[in-house]
Formats: sequence, C-alpha cells, structure tokens
Amino acid sequence: MSFFPVDPVAFSIGPLQMRWYGLMYLAGFAAGWWLGRRRAARSGGAWSPAYVDDLLTCAMLGVILGGRLGYALFYDLAVYIRDPMEILRIWNGGMSFHGGLLGVLGAFLYFANSRGKSFWEVADFAAPLVPLGLFFGRVGNFINGELWGKVSDVPWAVVFPGAGALPRHPSQIYEALLEGIALFIALWVYSSKPRKTGAVAGLFAAGYGTARFLVEFVRMPDAQLGYLAFGWLTMGQALCLPLLLLGVWLLCRKTA
Repeated sequence: MSFFPVDPVAFSIGPLQMRWYGLMYLAGFAAGWWLGRRRAARSGGAWSPAYVDDLLTCAMLGVILGGRLGYALFYDLAVYIRDPMEILRIWNGGMSFHGGLLGVLGAFLYFANSRGKSFWEVADFAAPLVPLGLFFGRVGNFINGELWGKVSDVPWAVVFPGAGALPRHPSQIYEALLEGIALFIALWVYSSKPRKTGAVAGLFAAGYGTARFLVEFVRMPDAQLGYLAFGWLTMGQALCLPLLLLGVWLLCRKTA
C-alpha cells in the first residue's frame, strides 16, 4: 500500500493557508463540544451548556500550550533552544499528548476552583469527550506523514514520504482506532451509569496508557531520542507508565 498523496494544505485563501493538521484539531474540539453538550443535557442540571463552553475554552488553551511545551521539553528540547520561534510553528507538527494532558489537568483545576466543583468531578465529566479529539489528532499525524511505525510486511503497511522506500506500520491509524474510537466507546458506555468519583477519569487514564504503551512496540521512537532502556522502552512508554498506574488506582480505590 502506498501513502496516498494528500497535500498537507487543505485550501488557501490568498496568503492564508489552512492545513489538514489544524483542521483535525478543530474537528476534535468541535466533537468534544458537541459531546459535552450531550453529557450536560443528561446531568440533571449539574452541568449547564455555558459550563461546557467555558470548560472547552480552558481545555483548548491547555491542550495547545501544554502539548507544545511538553513536546519541546520531553522530545526535542535542543531544537527549541536553538530556534525558540519554532514553538509557534504548530503546523509543522510536534504536539505531546502527555504535555497536553498536563495542560488540560491544569485547566480542569482552574475551572473546578472557579465553579465550585471538585477536580475529579470535572475530570470525570470531560474524560469521555477526549478520545474523539485523539482520533482526529492521529488522523492529522497520518496525513502529515509523521510518527510512522516500523518496517512491516502486513498487507496494510504504508510507504511514508521521508521514511524510505520500505512499507511501515501505520501506527497513527492504530492509535486513532485504539485511543480514539475504542476508548471513546468504552468511556461513553461506562459513564452512562453513575460511578464513584474518579472512576471515569481512571478508565481513561488506564485505557489510554495501555493502548499507547502497546502501539509503541510497532512505532518508531523519536529519532533524536531512540530507545531509553532495554532496547525497546520509548519515551512514550515511560510517560504512559505513571498514567496507567494512576488509572488503575482510581478504578480500584474504595473511596466513593
């Protein structure tokens, strides 16, 4: 299977270019807003549409700032020290999920304190809204031809521009399906019934941590980092371990 020739620029209006990568982020935020409105409607008045709008605004800032800063700190600090303006060129890719997660958690904490809610109440409400955003983000990675997998002979292997002539695992699509679609279905169904505080957020953390950890085995590590230990441990896996443990703790703890 060859990589389908998608221009990273979706369309242009004069000098203004709209890239598919940016459109995928917009689609993810739009999906989160729509799902948030649906969750608010069945919350029995605990969440108003205005609360959803405010939470999404805070989360958007957290994702963009945290994701960009997290990528710079965790994956490619030397490049950003050499050219600090690169941190503004988000159309070139370079967003860290774990950095974005930290940014979002900070946004949740601010929102919870300003609205008289607990942090875990906000996290439980928002957790089912995140996976579709991850789905669109990974599709954007695929269109950008970045974060490809290892060389493979599976029938669906893809030849990525810039990755050589050999077909590779489309690891972005694996993540889109696992972290995006499968995790969304699990969270949406699980959250449809009352759960103990922190349990829905715990399922997200455990589900994402497991899916990402497994896909990293067929995804190429970042070239500037390589493997961190044992000849297979990547930065993504190292960052997922505490997330996975937190998720299991939240699911298993007895506190209601």
